[in-house]
Amino acid sequence: MLATPGQPPDEPGRWAIEMKWDGVRALAVCDGGACRLYSRNSRDISGSYPELTTALTKAAAGRTLLLDGEITAPDPATGAPSFARLQRRMHVRQPTPTLRAQIPVEYFLFDVLEADGATLLGLPYRQRREHLAGLGVEGPGIRLSPYWIDRDADTLLTLAHEHHLEGIVSKLLTAPYRPGTRSPAWIKTPFRHTTEAVIAGWLPGNGRYTGTFGSLILGAHDAAGHLVHIGNVGTGWTLPARRALQADLDRLARPDPPFDTPPTLPTAHWVAPTLVADIEYREATPEGLRHPSWRGLRTDKSPREVTVPESG
Repeated sequence: MLATPGQPPDEPGRWAIEMKWDGVRALAVCDGGACRLYSRNSRDISGSYPELTTALTKAAAGRTLLLDGEITAPDPATGAPSFARLQRRMHVRQPTPTLRAQIPVEYFLFDVLEADGATLLGLPYRQRREHLAGLGVEGPGIRLSPYWIDRDADTLLTLAHEHHLEGIVSKLLTAPYRPGTRSPAWIKTPFRHTTEAVIAGWLPGNGRYTGTFGSLILGAHDAAGHLVHIGNVGTGWTLPARRALQADLDRLARPDPPFDTPPTLPTAHWVAPTLVADIEYREATPEGLRHPSWRGLRTDKSPREVTVPESG
């Protein structure tokens, strides 16, 4: 179940508010005395976070559970989740003890979908949260995402901003869990705009970036399912990160543009549209993203899921 962007509803007593965690969504499947973690595109990511699967397996204590939450990597300076730090864990299938110590991760649980063979999807949010709290699965690295019913959204937005969090999510207390849908029963209110984008190609760099890309050509799918150009991004990397990404781009090279209607970019180098980027931007317009900045790759998202962000 996914959230719809928007302003928090002004209906006291009908909505719960959670913090918006800047991480990677993951389902925990506990069965047969072991727990596995799966991304939104059903990819098994357990190997990247062995400390979480170990902690979940211990907490589940042989029970059959299906849990929903967000994997985060806290910034040691602020304690707030850092997507940049999490990048150092997301793409490592078997992290060394040293990396695990350098970049510890946490799993914030905010929903339970099944427990002991019974589906809870049809229960209202409030009852599912009460059931989740009663499971007793909190422990090292495993936390329950707090929620508030008696606090106004403005106060919680201020609290989130003061603690360097990404925003808030409002959830209708009476809403069931709708798998695979982007529902108006969940409303996300971030402080900054982010979107996924398909990497379709790159433009050569110059100066200190000679020999690597200067900017990436971004695409997304419109309402008809066509891949369309939504702009280029040229900031957000260190030079070593550019060189590492360039190796992926070279491996994915193709002679023709992947767009249904290619933009006019005479110096473009095209790639197979298989990599999904996470992009921060100031505004989405019909002409493309304004002031985009790179945040990282999303291995938990399929290119077909990436749609054009709403303008405005």
